[in-house]
Amino acid sequence: MTPSAPVKAVDLALATIARYGRSDLEDRLRQTRARLLDEQVRVLVVGEFKQGKSLLVNGLVRAPVCAVHDDMATSVPTVVRHADTPVAALVRLLDAEGDDLSGRRTERVEVPIDKLAEHVSESGNPGNRERWSYAEVGLPRRVLTGGLELVDTPGVGGLNSVHGAATMAMLPSADAVLLVSDASQEYTRPELEFLRQATKVCPNVACVLTKIDLYPEWRRIAELDRAHLAAVNIDAELMSVSSALRVESIRTKDADLDAESGFSALIGYLREHVVGQADLLARRSTVHDVLVVTDQLAGRLRAEQAAQLDPDSAQGMIKQLTEAQQRSAALKERSARWQHTLSDGVADLNADIDYDLSDRMREIVRQAEEEVDRAGDPKKTWDQLSAWVEQEVASATSTNLVWATQRARWLATRVADHFSEEQNRLLPKLRTEVADALGSVRAMQLRQGEAFGIGQKALSGLRGGYVGVLMFGMLGTLVGLPLFSPLAWGAGLLLGGKTITDERRRIVTRRQHEAKAAVRRYVDDVKFQASKESRDMLRRVQRDLRDHFTAQAEEMNRSLGDSLRAAERSVKTSKGDRERRLVEIKSELERLETLQQKVRTLLPQESPTQENQTQAIPEQGR
Repeated sequence: MTPSAPVKAVDLALATIARYGRSDLEDRLRQTRARLLDEQVRVLVVGEFKQGKSLLVNGLVRAPVCAVHDDMATSVPTVVRHADTPVAALVRLLDAEGDDLSGRRTERVEVPIDKLAEHVSESGNPGNRERWSYAEVGLPRRVLTGGLELVDTPGVGGLNSVHGAATMAMLPSADAVLLVSDASQEYTRPELEFLRQATKVCPNVACVLTKIDLYPEWRRIAELDRAHLAAVNIDAELMSVSSALRVESIRTKDADLDAESGFSALIGYLREHVVGQADLLARRSTVHDVLVVTDQLAGRLRAEQAAQLDPDSAQGMIKQLTEAQQRSAALKERSARWQHTLSDGVADLNADIDYDLSDRMREIVRQAEEEVDRAGDPKKTWDQLSAWVEQEVASATSTNLVWATQRARWLATRVADHFSEEQNRLLPKLRTEVADALGSVRAMQLRQGEAFGIGQKALSGLRGGYVGVLMFGMLGTLVGLPLFSPLAWGAGLLLGGKTITDERRRIVTRRQHEAKAAVRRYVDDVKFQASKESRDMLRRVQRDLRDHFTAQAEEMNRSLGDSLRAAERSVKTSKGDRERRLVEIKSELERLETLQQKVRTLLPQESPTQENQTQAIPEQGR
């Protein structure tokens, strides 16, 4: 079969069913065709800063499309996909229509490919101050055919970083993840934590060990990494590559050097396990949709055929079809079991996810306030404290997102089970991706407050000392001592020192309150944004499932209605008309059966077809 075989199968099905006047079934197949033409296979290339992600992408597409330099890091994701001619553009997402991320307006600016690095790197666009959402690069490359889309992401820093949270928000929409780590050291704890979370929401996760040409001990590092993966039960393939050798082999056209670079194994993995798996899923969904459509048409024809062959049993068949139509109509009602499961499940998920996020954020605030009280003056430790708070908040937000995605997918399987007992019912592609909640939150800042330099200390000491000298000097005159006696001067010095100490303590206490308030404001802002993103995601899931199963219920209801009317008509036909109609029915059934046989050839004989098996409820990860 060629890559366009599923599309050709859908076109054949559309031509076959056109004679039946079922616009709803034709619309379903047109949606299947549009999905096959537009679907991309997204691969996220993630990792810590300066691990060789951008050079890896350049090696895969055999072109310097991503910024690479010793002192240059990526600040904006770069999406590389197939195009007939080389093209590059910068994209900024604007407001969305409602809660639909796909409905966002975009600002798109085309730039020369050789100027792209000025906008997507930390040196040219530090901290993404230009506020670009991502960059797009189109190249005519064979490796990108089949819909493969490579995304070069900013440095992750594990889950414990703001960039890590942004990357985690992209994971539900990814078909595969490549974690890039160089051979200078074995996996760190943040990298393993990121892998553990990624495997929960992404179907394909692989590891790439880079820069093997620079480190002679890379084989030992690879074995240590595999041991770490096994220890935390992460089933991910690890491949070792040298991007430098790949680039040199491209320049010199040296096939032996290219083989030594290790890229052939990586490209093979992408073709077989990522693009190949996506193609298999597309074929399965195509076969499922065509068989469902043709089965509905064949069901009407078989009901009419049975009634024509045995008019005496038609009344019993009409009764059965009437009952089946009533059951099908009940599936569209709000009182249907699947409707209750969906609405109650979304409400429960909203409450659980909001509680989980609030609990995590409350614990971060408590620990931060304890650290502020323990550390003394927060001005001295604010950089370390704010960085820790941002990392912990990013980690909590990402973990909450992963759990929410798992629960949403589990709910979808529950709804499907309650809609129908058929085990091969396919679910729609759920839109569980969210926007980057941390990207729209203001940075955490500590107000400067009062200064307490040498001048302020001298003024406070002078004020306290003056009061002490005057007070004890006046008391001394009562017993015959002069106004400015040594006792008065000593008391003035003591009170001056105490005034300086009290003023310092007051300023530190005020800074501590301001630091706690800054932490609470930041956490509240993130919680507000993350909660909204989670609620919007669940609303999208609810609408997708509701529309999907409502459309299927309407299709079944209409098909059963057609079958019922055909059976009723057969009772009133003459013998000659009945014989003519039986010949027509037989021909139409053979045509539909031939179509089904052709469509089934899209799948290998040994391929399993059971999908959407019921999963256990995902537990909260701590």
